[in-house]
Amino acid sequence: QVQLVESGGGSVQPGGSLRLSCKASTGIFAFLVMRWYRQAPGKTREVVATVNAGGGTNVEDSVKGRFTISRDNSKSTVYLQMNSLEPDDTAVYFCNAADIRTALRDNYWGQGTQVTVSS
Repeated sequence: QVQLVESGGGSVQPGGSLRLSCKASTGIFAFLVMRWYRQAPGKTREVVATVNAGGGTNVEDSVKGRFTISRDNSKSTVYLQMNSLEPDDTAVYFCNAADIRTALRDNYWGQGTQVTVSS
């Protein structure tokens, strides 16, 4: 079982920055593909960024150049650095972990953290 706890959300003005953290309470962090998703009011949940077990990253086009995902295996933590935030980035951000040993069939979610971008 993997438990994920997100932190770092909050309210910022357009153009501001936030850094989200997601700490996994597990000894298998090195085997986990980690993703950040977000869900805006009235919209479906969408993937924002992925970091695989080997450290390779992918960021969706909607946030490319503004968001960066990274992981620290020594701390069992994944980060999402969000710069140049826009009102459309307002959403609940969720951390997701998927185990490569089960071909990603086993996956886990955090409780979410609210990000609000408004002037």
